[in-house]
Amino acid sequence: MITTIGFDGDDTLWHYEGLFFLTQTRFRELLSAYGADAQVADRLLATETRNLSLFGYGVKGFTLSMIETSIELTGGRISGTDIQRLVNFGKEMLAHPIALLDGARETIERLRGRYRLMLITKGDLFDQENKIARSGLADLFDRVAIVSQKDEATYARLLAADAVPPPAFLMVGNSIRSDVLPVLRLNGWAAHIPYDVTWAYEECTLADAPTERLHELARIDELPDLVARLVRRRKAGGRA
Repeated sequence: MITTIGFDGDDTLWHYEGLFFLTQTRFRELLSAYGADAQVADRLLATETRNLSLFGYGVKGFTLSMIETSIELTGGRISGTDIQRLVNFGKEMLAHPIALLDGARETIERLRGRYRLMLITKGDLFDQENKIARSGLADLFDRVAIVSQKDEATYARLLAADAVPPPAFLMVGNSIRSDVLPVLRLNGWAAHIPYDVTWAYEECTLADAPTERLHELARIDELPDLVARLVRRRKAGGRA
């Protein structure tokens, strides 16, 4: 029986990846004299991926990766003025208003009190705390966890700390890599809600995943009805 529901933050409860997409467009325009769009984008992704183990996820690491990529692509010829523009790009992202996805607050309020609700988000601690505070949703959750990585070990640790067996846990998110696969491998449940834009690093397939415990939703406001169906079927002894 599902007793606990976990929610991703970025692009599940509030819009965020679109901001990275727009900034990457500005970055490619800035470096257009040094390479085609695809080449610049590929170099930036390679730099970001290489730096994840050092900088983690978030705007600050992304900004440092833009600066590093710009130095590499220009052979060190990028001006101090343009580096300052990249720093300003990052500052603008950090200060950008938080816009909730349609139905996010209403969905959480419908489920609150009936299930234990957790917000599980990864990234820079200060940045994530700031976004959560500005979202206005923090008080609706029983627990907020900001983690550096979303993998099986992280989910297992969080669930063990709350004495929640994985089969009683449902994770809701837009990322197959971070919100779906690790939870399914622990024998939990997952509700995947695709977002319009996906970071290339997060793209992956569901090959070999135990998809009988995975449910696809088009919108977050479909979640309460899904949970209700799962509970009814489990009570009736049927397959969910």
